[in-house]
Amino acid sequence: MDELGRRTILTAGLATALAACTTATPAQPKPGHADLSDWNDVRGLFPLDKDLVQTAAFVLAAHPAPVRDAIDRHRKGLDADTADYLHTHDTTEEELRKTAATYLGGTPDQVAFTDSTTMGLGILYSGMKLRAGQDVVTTTHDFVAHHAALDLMARRTGAKVRKVALYDDPRAATETEVVARLRAAIAPNTRVVAITWVHSSTGVRLPVPAIAAMVAEVNAGRAPEARALLCVDGVHGFGAVDHPVAELGCDFLSTGTHKWLFGPRGTGVLWGRAWEALDPVIPTFANGDSPGALFTPGGYHSFEYRWAVKEAFELHEAIGRTRIADRIAVQATRLKEGLAKIPSVTLITPDDPGMSAGIVCCEVDGMDAYNAVVMLRQAGVVASVTPYEQQYLRFGPSIVTTPEQMDRVVAAVRSLRP
Repeated sequence: MDELGRRTILTAGLATALAACTTATPAQPKPGHADLSDWNDVRGLFPLDKDLVQTAAFVLAAHPAPVRDAIDRHRKGLDADTADYLHTHDTTEEELRKTAATYLGGTPDQVAFTDSTTMGLGILYSGMKLRAGQDVVTTTHDFVAHHAALDLMARRTGAKVRKVALYDDPRAATETEVVARLRAAIAPNTRVVAITWVHSSTGVRLPVPAIAAMVAEVNAGRAPEARALLCVDGVHGFGAVDHPVAELGCDFLSTGTHKWLFGPRGTGVLWGRAWEALDPVIPTFANGDSPGALFTPGGYHSFEYRWAVKEAFELHEAIGRTRIADRIAVQATRLKEGLAKIPSVTLITPDDPGMSAGIVCCEVDGMDAYNAVVMLRQAGVVASVTPYEQQYLRFGPSIVTTPEQMDRVVAAVRSLRP
């Protein structure tokens, strides 16, 4: 069956399943009355249908109550008196940059605001200054948008982009193998090392600190303009793994805040510590001349969404980033252990929590992944498909799901029949 046929079946199946599964939305607790030490109260901040197991919520976040309320507040202010509201909030992004830096680590001037991971990668690679003869190393595992951004850079600069496989069997991937393969691909003329923190294709989590340490060794003795820059698509680690970006050791990291952080849709950040290697490509409207301001695209944006990123960061910190990462890891481990016991299932994601995060991928014998998603939806489980040539069934337990629900997912997968 071709891709269009699969998507047509999926769309029709989802519509049917939605009609069958729709129930009244339970009352949501107000942010000020939620006990954030209670996971039920945390889940109650989201308007998601609690009768469904929402393991695809990470794809594009639902807004928790504090974010939703902030968006509404800013929207009403802009609608009531746009000129005055813009004028009285002309320093809001500077304040937001400080909030972001508290979460990311580093300093506020290292933070630029974008609309998505893809926009951040576009700004990064469109502005990257490369000398004649310098090249780029990336991996075969990165998302199409990352590859496309690198291809556009290659077209602009003439740089060669080389792709390396960091593992043959994702389930058996190890830190030693990943670092060694990437090290072997880096040449004396390599200027950019482009990787992804957590692969949305397999659930493999790269050991970015170990890679950064290796790249630092490679750079020993190199002139600043010849240094290999470690650039990371961080979207599926950001908010799911308890590791401040500034401590990863990378030079740049692009991420959306509308996935595991559950921030406003259409928002993202580009964090950097080597901005001198880039030229701005979009004029900025931001105040000040810090790198973060200079690399934040200008123009009028959906400010009610961007400014509400502050509440997303604050909610994540209030719940506890370590608690969130642990909650995700416990559920992912429970899910993998349950799926591994099903004879018809082949797990793709590593068992090792150090080599995985929230994403869990698998195959079901004789089952097309899109058809499996439709059948799981009918059983009350919301899953997704990896958007790559190799398509796997994909789950993403998060703060909107529970460990007990992972048993429900396992039971639903066990019942799948071609």
